[in-house]
Amino acid sequence: MSDLLERLRGRGWRVTSQRRVVAEVLDGDHVHLTADEVHARAARRLPEISRATVYNTLGEMVSLGEVLEVTTDGRAKRYDPNAHRPHQHLVCSGCGTIRDVDTTGDLLSHLPADNRFGFTVATAEVTYRGLCPSCA
Repeated sequence: MSDLLERLRGRGWRVTSQRRVVAEVLDGDHVHLTADEVHARAARRLPEISRATVYNTLGEMVSLGEVLEVTTDGRAKRYDPNAHRPHQHLVCSGCGTIRDVDTTGDLLSHLPADNRFGFTVATAEVTYRGLCPSCA
């Protein structure tokens, strides 16, 4: 059983065949699919699954905090199942591929107090950009 599916079950999420296939499609490292990509892959496993079901299921997973919604540079939203592991993202400026990056150290420590403008900063997100090997 997928890690994502186990986490969802642990939260009391009712698992139907449609929800199961969406969770299974999203499961894995470095998975950052668009809703349309999730639908296409899910439909190969369960041809009767509708686009609306996929969108609704993704919305529920995001609301539960089990999947992250990632948006970069005005491109389509992508869905990241690694919601419980602190990480940053590496984004290809050419094709939009996203990879998870495990960073070390406290990102908040890189923001000097005089640059916080009185904010009480709780979290930090860093996105690294460049070209993937295919686009380079």
